[in-house]
Amino acid sequence: MDEQVACKCCVEVSEDELLRRLDATLEEYRGKPGALIPVLQIAQGIYGYLPEAVMRRIAVGLGKSYTEVAGVVTFYSYFSTVPRGKHVIRVCLGTACYVRGGKAVLDAIRKSTGVEVGGTTEDKRFSLEVARCFGACGLAPAIMIDDEVYHRVKPSQVSTVLESHAQKFGGKSCTSESKTETH
Repeated sequence: MDEQVACKCCVEVSEDELLRRLDATLEEYRGKPGALIPVLQIAQGIYGYLPEAVMRRIAVGLGKSYTEVAGVVTFYSYFSTVPRGKHVIRVCLGTACYVRGGKAVLDAIRKSTGVEVGGTTEDKRFSLEVARCFGACGLAPAIMIDDEVYHRVKPSQVSTVLESHAQKFGGKSCTSESKTETH
């Protein structure tokens, strides 16, 4: 019997199915210029993060060195080599957000979740990351939870926003598409 693994959205999928999806992606992109980043994005969507074995498979599948693949993964903050929580919280600390209270919002999220930047709550519900800009400078400070952007967030609103988001998107499946809304 195949070992069952949970993808990012908590739908049970076998390891063989995950590998089949990755191999199909590698086949589709093999030989295409600029394929590495799209393949890494798709692979992270499949697995929820990029474990070493997946990065090695991508390197072989695209005819690249493991060092090149790992270098791209570690350079871009979008990619993660550790499992993330069901909901990924990104706090913008670009200039506008920082000046308008982004650091205080980050502190409130850290306090509310009990997790530091780069970490995941014990219950695997939330992961916390910092971003540099969402392109919503006029509506700063902004946070993003999964694909949902929240504008003009105040530290006092953090707990409500987190709970509301978790309830609204708690059962999101891996194939559902999210719409970005502004709040």
